[in-house]
Amino acid sequence: MVEKIIILDFGSQVTQLIGRRLRELNVYCEIYPFNKVPEIDGTVKGVILSGSPFSVRDKNAPAIDLSGIKGKLPLFAICYGAQYIAQHFGGEVNASLAREYGRAMLNIADHESPIFKGISKESQVWMSHGDTIARLPERGRLIASTDDVENAAYCIDGEQTYCVQFHPEVFHSTEGSKILGNFVRNVCKCKCDWTPDSFIDTTVAELRQKLGNDEVILGLSGGVDSTVAAVLLNKAIGKNLHCIFVDNGLLRKNEFSKVLESYKDMGLNVTGVDASSDFMDALAGISDPEAKRKAIGRVFIETFDKAAGKIKNAKWLAQGTIYPDVIESVSVNGPSSTIKSHHNVGGLPEKMNLKIVEPLRSLFKDEVRRVGTALGIKKDLIGRHPFPGPGLGIRVLGEVTADKVRILQEADDIYINSLVESGLYDKIWQAGTILLPIRSVGVMGDERTYEYTVALRAVTSTDGMTADWVHLPYEFLAKVSNDIINKVKGVNRVVYDISSKPPATIEWE
Repeated sequence: MVEKIIILDFGSQVTQLIGRRLRELNVYCEIYPFNKVPEIDGTVKGVILSGSPFSVRDKNAPAIDLSGIKGKLPLFAICYGAQYIAQHFGGEVNASLAREYGRAMLNIADHESPIFKGISKESQVWMSHGDTIARLPERGRLIASTDDVENAAYCIDGEQTYCVQFHPEVFHSTEGSKILGNFVRNVCKCKCDWTPDSFIDTTVAELRQKLGNDEVILGLSGGVDSTVAAVLLNKAIGKNLHCIFVDNGLLRKNEFSKVLESYKDMGLNVTGVDASSDFMDALAGISDPEAKRKAIGRVFIETFDKAAGKIKNAKWLAQGTIYPDVIESVSVNGPSSTIKSHHNVGGLPEKMNLKIVEPLRSLFKDEVRRVGTALGIKKDLIGRHPFPGPGLGIRVLGEVTADKVRILQEADDIYINSLVESGLYDKIWQAGTILLPIRSVGVMGDERTYEYTVALRAVTSTDGMTADWVHLPYEFLAKVSNDIINKVKGVNRVVYDISSKPPATIEWE
C-alpha cells in the first residue's frame, strides 16, 4: 500500500498548494473537507490542517473532532489550523491589533525543532490572518516568532504536533517547501518514494486487477489527460481498450488527421468519427455561450453513444478526470457556483450503463505530464496546451458558422505555429485565438474593408485556477498580426488580451 499524508481542508484558497508541495517532495497525499475525514488506516503517516477564510472565533467556524488524530499521529496545523488547536485545547485566540498580511521575517527560537532543521535563523514567510494566538494551548511551547506575532509557531510537548500561523505552502515563504519536507521526512518518516515510475507500476497493477478481461471505452480528445489515460490503460489491458476520437468540426486546423496520425505508432486501438456536420447543424442560430456548450455536449453524447454501441460487451467508460476536478466536486462548501458548464462527458454512464474508471484521478496537471514523459509519450503530445472541450465553438463569439470556424482556424494556425517557431510555445501554459462578433473598417490596398477582429490570448498558470497574461515581445505580436491580416481572408484587425484570471477567465465564453 502507498503511504500517504491526509490534508484536511477548512476552505482555504491555497489548500491545493499544500498538496502540490508534498507531491513535489515525492510524497503521496489526499485532500478531504474537514467534515469528511477519511478512515485513518496504517497507510496514513501524518495529517495537515489547512488555513481558512473563517475565524475560529466565529459562531459558525468549521469544527473538527481531532480525538483520533492529535497525539496519535504526526499533525501539522497551518494558520486557521494552528489557531483552532490553540482555541480548543486550552489556549486563547483574539482579534489581532497588528494584523499580518504579506511577507514577514520568521525568527526561530528552537533550532532543534525537527520542522526547522536546516532553516535560516531568519526566514521569510507569508502571513494572511486577522486573528492571533494570545495564549498557547496546554503543553504548547513557542518555537518561532515574527516582529508582530509572538506565537508564530509552536509545538505540543509530548506529541508530534506542530503549528504555524504562516503559510509554508505559498511561493513567498522562501523556505516553506523545506519546512513541509522536514515535517514529512523528520516527523512522519515518509520514504518520499512516490514518483511517476512508481505511480505507473502501481496504477497498471490496480487497473489489471479491477478490469480483468473487460472491454473499456475511452473518449480521446488529443489532449494530455486523455492521451496519458489511454496509454496507461493500454499498458494494463491492451486490445481490450477501445478509443473513440470524435471530430466535432471545432478542432484546430487539420487537427483530426494530425491527432489520428500521432496515435498510430503508440499501439492504441483508435476509431475516428467525423461528425462535424452534425455539430454545425446543432449550433445553427445559437449565440448564447451556455446554450452552445450544451448543444455541443448533447451531440457529443449522441455521437459517442452511437460509436460505442458498436463495441460489444463493453463494461467500463474511462475518463481523463484529474485531481483538481475531484477536489472541486467534494469541496468544503460543495461544488462552486457554475461559471461555465464543464466539458467532461456528462450523462454517458447512466445512458450507456457503464462503470467509470479514472486512472488519473489522483494526479495534478503537471504530474500528468511527468507520468506521460515516463511512459515515453512524445513531447509534442505531452507539451500540448490545454484546449477547451467545446473547441472553437466557444472561441467563435456569438453564432458559430462554418465560415467563421474556417477564419478562426486559419488565424489560430498562424498564431500557434509562430509561437512554436519563435521558441515561445513551451513557455506558455495556454494560448489561443478568439474571433470577435464585431467588424471594423480597414484599408487594404486602395480598398475599404469591413471585416472581423481576432483577439490573441496567452497565459501562464499552474493548473488554470488562476492565470496571468504573457508579456509577448512587441516584435512577435507585430509579425503575427501582420501575417494574420495578410493571409486570412475576413480579418483586418488583431488585438491582444492582457487580462488576468481573476477577474477574467482564460476562455472568453
